[in-house]
Amino acid sequence: MDIKNKVIYFNSRFTTKAADQEDDAITIEGYASTNDVDRVGDVVPTSVWEKGLKNYLKNPIILAYHNHQMPVGKMVEHRVDERGLWIKATISDAADNVYKLVRKGILSAFSIGFRVKDAEYNSAAEVFLIKDLELHEISVVSIPANQNTLFSLAKAFESAEEFELFKQQFAVSDPSAKELEDHAVANSANERKWNMDPKELELMLAKATANAAEQAAKAVIEAQTKAQAEKAAQDKADAELQAKISAAVAAVKTVDTGAERLLAEVEKRLNEQTEAHKSALEGLEIALKEKAAELEAIQKSRMQFTDTKAGDLSYEQKEKAVLLSKITGKAIEDTSFGRNIVTKYSSDNNATPAGAGGQFRVWAATWETEVSTAMENEVRRRLVVAGTIRSVPMTNPIMKVPLNPEAGYATWVTNAQFGTSNSSGATATHRLKELTLNSFKLATREYIAFEEDEDSLVAILPVVRDAMIRRMAKSVDKAMLIGAGAGADPITGLATYDASSAVTLDVSDIAAGTAGAGLTAAKIQAARKDLGYWGLEPSELVVFVNTQSYYELLEDANFLTVDKVGDRATLLTGQIGSVGNTPVIVSAEFAAPTAGNVAALIVNPRNFIAGNHRGMRVDTDDNVETQSRVLVASMRMAMAQISDTDGEAVSAIRYVE
Repeated sequence: MDIKNKVIYFNSRFTTKAADQEDDAITIEGYASTNDVDRVGDVVPTSVWEKGLKNYLKNPIILAYHNHQMPVGKMVEHRVDERGLWIKATISDAADNVYKLVRKGILSAFSIGFRVKDAEYNSAAEVFLIKDLELHEISVVSIPANQNTLFSLAKAFESAEEFELFKQQFAVSDPSAKELEDHAVANSANERKWNMDPKELELMLAKATANAAEQAAKAVIEAQTKAQAEKAAQDKADAELQAKISAAVAAVKTVDTGAERLLAEVEKRLNEQTEAHKSALEGLEIALKEKAAELEAIQKSRMQFTDTKAGDLSYEQKEKAVLLSKITGKAIEDTSFGRNIVTKYSSDNNATPAGAGGQFRVWAATWETEVSTAMENEVRRRLVVAGTIRSVPMTNPIMKVPLNPEAGYATWVTNAQFGTSNSSGATATHRLKELTLNSFKLATREYIAFEEDEDSLVAILPVVRDAMIRRMAKSVDKAMLIGAGAGADPITGLATYDASSAVTLDVSDIAAGTAGAGLTAAKIQAARKDLGYWGLEPSELVVFVNTQSYYELLEDANFLTVDKVGDRATLLTGQIGSVGNTPVIVSAEFAAPTAGNVAALIVNPRNFIAGNHRGMRVDTDDNVETQSRVLVASMRMAMAQISDTDGEAVSAIRYVE
């Protein structure tokens, strides 16, 4: 199993202060990584950042919660010093909730995500040295995983076994010796910080390894020398004794009882000495084997992870327990799957079983919220269109949002007007406008037959969950893209805000294979002219195309695919390239390419707002008539155009015959 390419996350705290900028952005700064050695011996030296930052610096966006759909700021300054990687970043006030949470100190930590490209693991010294890495992204998060801005590779893995496998892929062959053992024990017994450069660390490891090898070799040589000396002494004694025996036998010409007794006594003593010598050697071998086993046991005992809590449950287990509970209409602890979790969870956490009114009910009460939130986040991760439009929370199904649109011009004051009533310019009154967000409910359901047993339900739960999430995500994207805004299709989609098209595609010419009949970069630029004021800044725009138009663009030399865009690429889900510095995103939710339907949209998302009234929730009930249990997932959302007085913010390219 090769897990070298696993993306690892390290956390560290930052400090916050207001930036001297007109948009009220917040500046945060701190060490994203330090070169300290943590409690379990993991080291990221300063030298790795020279190469490790290369790709990230092409587009140094700051994310929230490692979510690529939530860019909230940008790194504006960084340095690599003797402590590690220090960065300064600005968080835009456009980040809304994230901006507020950072300002209040609730989000107070950096979290970097990177991939280890080269490392060295010394199992004897219990040191994991990262020699080369690639920084993928930097996020703001709530609580750092390690105190005092230290990190731990172990926390990036789901189990000790997976972490051990990861380290062994970088292991070097080093002899186990007492000096390294004493060094590792001292490290685990006392928290120490090593502030040294990588060369000093490598020299220390090399010296420790050499000393260990020297000590091990010395011990082996001493044991061999001792054994050889004992054998030589025994051989000498045996030779002397044999010589005496031979002389005695030669001197005695006749065999008598005295000579026989003497010879028997000599042979007895010789055998006793031989047995004693053999027993001593066997005892030495046993002692060496026992010592080796003891060293191995000590090493294994030190390789435990101090942050692993007995009885912790994975999210997958919680999700299955919650969904199974809803499908069967039973409490979590009343299903066989949930009962097993109750028994283990209560035992490992010294809790009273749920049936006795213990702590388990308190823990289980939070699982449903956790599962609903996770499913909603999964829906949002799959969204293409929604990720481009600013979203606000809604406290009521219908919410009015106050706006202050363009209010005319200020007045130039001449020198002659100074000191008069005209010195302050002409009177102008601000115009407030209310935008109404009307949320609509989106729902989907699954039926589970009463005859389904729990074991089969546990197996199909991931399939049911994935199907419901995909249906919700596809429906949200389709509504926001081409929703009619009436009847069973209540959300007014982006395409509906543009009633006519200045640029069209002839389906007959496309079917006939006429050159240039399909979508091209030039036609996108022509459609952009319809946006007027809203199309002045190309980087603020987004182009959505259907799958057929995507393949047509690939044949246009003026269309830049993502690999050619380079550091101008965005973090938008589904981006396939760029036209005139405007990202192009493909969506499968457009209607079929027939006359009257939309082939592409050029949109300025700043003129639109989405409302989130209620996140995703899952409800169940019995349907006696069909002898089944219905599982319903639902959410409420809204979308509206902010201003319709400054021209159209959407330009559609439609098919004609």
